[in-house]
Amino acid sequence: MKKILLCNISTIYTFNDEEQILQNSSILIEGHKISNIGKDIKVTLEGTADTEVIDCTGLVALPGFVNTHHHLYQTLFRGIKEVQEKPLFPWLVGLYEFWKNITPEAVYYGAMVGFGELVRTGCTLTSDHHYVFPNNQPSTLIDEQIKAAKEIGIRFHATRGSMSLGIDQGGLPPMSVVQSESKILEDCHRLVSQYHNIDDYAMTRIAFSPCSPFSVTKHLMIETRILARELNVMMHTHLAETLDEEKFCIEKYGRRPFELMEELEWVGKDVWFAHGIHLNDREIANLQGSGIAHCPSSNMKLNSGICRTTEIYRSKKGNLSIAVDGSASNDGSNMLEEVKRAYLLNHLKYGVDGLNAYEILKIATRGGADVLGRTDTGRLAKNKAADIILFDLNKLEYAGCHDPLVSLVCLGNSSYTKMTMIDGKIVSQDGTLCTVNENHIFENANRLAQNIVSQERKTQR
Repeated sequence: MKKILLCNISTIYTFNDEEQILQNSSILIEGHKISNIGKDIKVTLEGTADTEVIDCTGLVALPGFVNTHHHLYQTLFRGIKEVQEKPLFPWLVGLYEFWKNITPEAVYYGAMVGFGELVRTGCTLTSDHHYVFPNNQPSTLIDEQIKAAKEIGIRFHATRGSMSLGIDQGGLPPMSVVQSESKILEDCHRLVSQYHNIDDYAMTRIAFSPCSPFSVTKHLMIETRILARELNVMMHTHLAETLDEEKFCIEKYGRRPFELMEELEWVGKDVWFAHGIHLNDREIANLQGSGIAHCPSSNMKLNSGICRTTEIYRSKKGNLSIAVDGSASNDGSNMLEEVKRAYLLNHLKYGVDGLNAYEILKIATRGGADVLGRTDTGRLAKNKAADIILFDLNKLEYAGCHDPLVSLVCLGNSSYTKMTMIDGKIVSQDGTLCTVNENHIFENANRLAQNIVSQERKTQR
């Protein structure tokens, strides 16, 4: 088996159980996992017949970032003027008119763009929440994402989203993207049977993700939970994102959003929520191991509020992670930029009681892995997945900084890694993808995006 030695790494932040920070050390990779880490790995810089040596002098290593919430198809719908400067509900209503026109090809290229951005900025494991299934398109859109993930080489937790409560039934989405509950559950079962891998180092897993309390029925939430726990897969949904959502839940169900989840038995280690902004003290104390995907850029752009990250993290009642959210509300899939904004937004809210740079990076790596139920990645240690990112801090924009952690979180003119390794393979180097043709992706994504948006604008005239 071919080995790779990352040698002479200046600093390694392991985020392992011992919280080790290693200086001038090396990482030996065999296949898809780390076989050794530390100072005592003896291989010459020339390497051997079965070992490739990569000199990492002056570089900083971390476990790969884990992105716990995204809407990959939205990379084709960035900067649409009709929905700028709007809060969540009007923003969604406006965008549904464009999203209802997506095709399998659009989903594939949207995913390729999103995955590419994520990998170049240090993400090695991502989830996605895809819930738009136009009535006139195949229902196999998740398959297109999985195909794209394999081609890029990213570790992927695809979630089978759903919307069953359309505008005619008191929900938010148009009826053209609402599916029957039987069709939704049937496809959930198919995806698990076809793609879900429970083994360590798995590259593909499936979760179930009804969109939100204002776009699905209680019955679908219950049936999804029953099926998910029967098949032993995780569950995901938007929750407590805005005060409009809170008002909707109180008026329709007589419950706050989290109270509704408690009633539906949608709480626990097999559940994670996107946003979790408007949780009160009692709700944070009753997370019961549920995960929160903190999406700072999206929350700022849509003026949704600031997640109570310090309370969630320090209460240890739930797992906290960082996510980019859909590109139409963020407008990028830049994982390192999201880490920086999470740090700054936390300090805006909490000041000196905020989370430090180490804690933020731990949340972005190990925290995300924990939210997705993965103990085989998100930390650097023997027998953990070889999901490793390296940054070069030997540049002008890092001069004068005395702490590599602070450099990563607060400095730098670029978010690109020096190298992103996933499953023991180099997927990105110096901001360039190693597995696919970026120009081909760009040209096709742009073509599809322009066609979909221009055609819909003609229809609306």
